[in-house]
Parts: sequence; C-alpha cells; structure tokens
Amino acid sequence: MQKIRLRYAKRGRLRFTSHRDVARAFERALRRAGVPMAYSQGFSPHPKISWIGAAPTGVASEAEYVEVQLVERVDPLRLAQVLDSALAPGLDVLEAVEAGPGGLAERMEASDWHIELPGVAPEALRGAVERLLATEHVEVERLTKDGRRLIDARPAVIRAEVTEGVAGERDAPSAVGTDMSYPERSCGILRVVVRQTTPAVRPDDVLSALRVVAALEPPVPAKATRLAQGRLDDDGGLSDPLAQDRQAGIG
Repeated sequence: MQKIRLRYAKRGRLRFTSHRDVARAFERALRRAGVPMAYSQGFSPHPKISWIGAAPTGVASEAEYVEVQLVERVDPLRLAQVLDSALAPGLDVLEAVEAGPGGLAERMEASDWHIELPGVAPEALRGAVERLLATEHVEVERLTKDGRRLIDARPAVIRAEVTEGVAGERDAPSAVGTDMSYPERSCGILRVVVRQTTPAVRPDDVLSALRVVAALEPPVPAKATRLAQGRLDDDGGLSDPLAQDRQAGIG
C-alpha cells in the first residue's frame, strides 16, 4: 500500500464550492483517472481519503491538502498530472509526494491569509489592525448550525500586516460573501497568520474582530485566499508541510 499527499488549489468561482462537493469531485476524478485506490472494509466501502484543514466555503486557497491511500505503487508526479486533468478548472493539483514518516495533520499549526478589502484605504485598515493587535481578547459572533455563538478571535491572530494593492488585480482571492466584480482601485491588503484553533478562526472572523475594535465596515465584500498552511517558525512564518516527505523520498 502506498500513501500519497497532494497539495491543490481552489480558485475562481469554485471557491464557493462546499468541502463536501470538493470531496465528491475528487472521488469522481480519482475513478476517471483509474487511480488504484484503497477502500475501507464493511457493507459500504469508501476510498481511503483523508482531508487536512479544508478551507471554508466562500474563500479561495493555494494550499489545500489531501492524503490518498493506494493498493499499487504509482509515480506521484504522474498521479498529479492525471488527477489534475480529470478535475474541473479551478480545482488544480499543484504537487504530489509520497508520504514519509509522521502525520500530515500535526504539521498544520496555522494558515497565512491574503485578504483584499476593496474600498478600504490602507491607512484605515492599518489603524484597525493596530487596534486589534493591541487588544487581548475580541469576541465575535458566528452563526452555526446550532445557532449563534461567541468566539474569541484575537488569540488566534499571530501576525498581521497591511499593504496597498489594487482591487481586482489578483485572480486567486475569493469573496467572503457574494461573487461580484468591481472596478480596479486602490485598496488595503491584509496579510494575517492565524493559528488553527478549535473552533477555527476564519477570515470573516478576523474581519468581524476589526469591526468590533475599530468599526471597520468594508463597503463591498472582502476577498480572501489562503496562501499557505504549516508549522509556525520563530518569526511567525510557516514551514512547508510537505518538506519532510520530500526529504524522506530523497533519502
């Protein structure tokens, strides 16, 4: 049995695809590509696929991870190519490596998010972020299937910085809200590293926290993309979660 770890992207309109639908799309693509999947035992066997830290519906990602178990050995590069061809554009397989020692989920300590806020001046965003970082606790409200609940978003925010960008210049970031098009204009860009806690703090929770501490209200929906997942280093950056697997393969 062989275990393969894949990094894939969720782009464009497919950012609005639910994780359940993404999982179904991958299962269909694996069957179409003729991948020799391993299956569970029992009355209703399922392919052995493990999803790691899937992004919420409504945001894009360049760093989604999934692990598949096979009954025959395959070339990871070839697997990535055939699977990518079988998936719809917008679900793009970026890399495949044979799994080395250790679990993949334990390497996912935090996410690096790029959040574009059309209509928000960088100076206003920078001031709101400074207030957020200066506050120890910020409770925000989230609507769940069990009703509304309060979560403390502030402890999960490890690092945040603001730059200036042009709204609409990136194709990858997604909307936290409805899918709309806006004319290009200067806007604030928030890069934020968020620890993956339970419950998970999402990009919209960070924006809610900015609303709480600084009354920041973007005039149009923000657009968020996860750029990376991994372990935190001493500088608040993230290590590549597949680096250990590549190293094991070389050895």
